[in-house]
Amino acid sequence: MRYISLLFLTFFTSVGFAQEKWGLRRSVEYAWQNNLNIKQQEIQAALAGVSEKQAKNSVYPNANFSTNAGVQFGRSVDPTTNQFTTTQLLFQQYSLNTDITIFNWHRVKNSIRAAQLDSKAAIANVEKTKNDIALSVATQYLQALLNTEQVAIVQVQFEQTKSQLQATRLRVNAGALPELNATELEAQLARDSTAIINAKATADISVLQLKALLNLDAAAPFILDIPPVEKIPLEKLADLQPDYVYQMALQNQPAQKVNMLRLQASQMNVKVARASLYPVFSAFAGLGSNFSNPFKQSNVTGVTYGNTRPEFGAVTIGSENYFIREAIPAFTTSSKSFGQLWNGYGKQIDQNFRQNAGISVMIPIFSNGGAARAAHERSKLNVKSAELTIQQADQQLKQDIYQSYTNALSALERFNATAVTVAASQKTYDFSLKRFDVGLLGTFELLINQNNLTTAKLNRLVAQYEYVFRMKVLEFYKGQGLKL
Repeated sequence: MRYISLLFLTFFTSVGFAQEKWGLRRSVEYAWQNNLNIKQQEIQAALAGVSEKQAKNSVYPNANFSTNAGVQFGRSVDPTTNQFTTTQLLFQQYSLNTDITIFNWHRVKNSIRAAQLDSKAAIANVEKTKNDIALSVATQYLQALLNTEQVAIVQVQFEQTKSQLQATRLRVNAGALPELNATELEAQLARDSTAIINAKATADISVLQLKALLNLDAAAPFILDIPPVEKIPLEKLADLQPDYVYQMALQNQPAQKVNMLRLQASQMNVKVARASLYPVFSAFAGLGSNFSNPFKQSNVTGVTYGNTRPEFGAVTIGSENYFIREAIPAFTTSSKSFGQLWNGYGKQIDQNFRQNAGISVMIPIFSNGGAARAAHERSKLNVKSAELTIQQADQQLKQDIYQSYTNALSALERFNATAVTVAASQKTYDFSLKRFDVGLLGTFELLINQNNLTTAKLNRLVAQYEYVFRMKVLEFYKGQGLKL
C-alpha cells in the first residue's frame, strides 16, 4: 500500500509539473538560460576575458628556464671548453633568461585598455543577444496567444452552428421547416469543423516555433498562460512618442553600447599599431652553466706495441746488418661507470657559472614586408568602419521605432474600427437569429450574418494583438522591458 501511495504521489506530481503554464516571463528566462545563440555569445565573452587577462600579464617580465642533458659523439664542441673534440662525452647545460620592456610608447598600456573595451563589448553583446531573444520570444509568444484565441473564436461559432442544427433538425422532423435548412447547417458545421482543425494546427505550429526558440524539446509538455488581452498592461501612446523613445533607446539599448565600446577599442588599437612603428627599449639578464665529462678514464691503464714505423737505419752486429724499426705504443684506458660520469659535477657547475645583463634597442626599419605600417593603416580603417556601423545601427533603430509607432497607431485605428464592426455584426446576427427562429429568415442569410460576425471578431482580435505587440516593442526600446 505504501508503494502504491508513493506511485500515485509521483504520478500526480509529474502531471502537476507537466501542466505548469508558461507565461512570457518564464519563457524569456528559460530562453536566456538555454538558447544556443546566448550560450555562444557567453563563450565569446569568456574568450574576450581571457584575452584581457593575457594583455594585463604582458606588463610583467618574460622569464624562461631551460636545461638539457645528453651524449656527444664524433667531432663536436666541448660545451665547457668550447674546443673541438672527438671524445665521446656526457654533457648538461642550464640557462635562465629574462627580459622586460622599459619603454614602447605605451603600447602595452593601450593594448590592455583595448582588451578591456573588447571584453566589455563582448559582455554587452551577451545582453544584446538576450534582448534580441527576449523580443523574438515575445513576438512568437503573442503570435501563439493570437492563434490560440482564434481557436476559441471558431469553436464558439462551431457550437453556435451545432446548436442551430439541433434546433433546426427538430423543426424539420416536425415538418415546420424544409430539409434544405438542415442540410445547409450541416454543411456549415462541416466548414466550422474544418476551421477548428486548421486553427488548432496553426496554434500548434506557433507553439512548436516558440519551443524551438526556447531550445525546448518539441515533445515536452507546454501549456500557454493566456492572460486576457484587454488586461495586458500598456503604457499610454502619448508617453511613447518616437523621438523620445529613440533618445531613450540610444542610452539603454545594449546594441548601441556594443557599437560604442567597439569603436573605443578600435581607437585604442590605432595607438597600439602606431607604437609598433617606433623603437622599443628593453632590459635583459641571464644566468647559465655547463657540465661535461668524457666516457673514458684520463689515466693510462695499459700499453701494447703491435705496430712499427718504417725502417730508418741499420746496425751491424758481427757480419750481419740489422735494420732498425721503431715500435709504436698503443695506450689503453678503461671506461667510466655511470656514477663516475658525474664526478666533479658541482665543481664544474660552479666554475662555469656565467651571468649577463644589458639594454637592448629594437628599431623597426623595414621588416615583414612593412607589416607594422600596414597594420597601422588597417587600424585606422577599422575606426572608420566602426563609426559607420554606429551610424547604420542608429539609423536602423530610429527607423524601427518610428515604424513601430506608426504601426501601433494604425493597429489602434483598425482595432477601434473592427470593434465597431463587431458590435454591428453582433446586433445583426442577434436580429437574424430571432427572425430565423420564427421562420422569417432563411438559413443561408443567417449563416452569412454568422460568418460575418466571426470574421469581424477575428479581425478585431488580430488588430488588438498587433496593437499590443507594437506597444510592447515601443516599451522595449524605451527600456521598460517585456511584460504581459
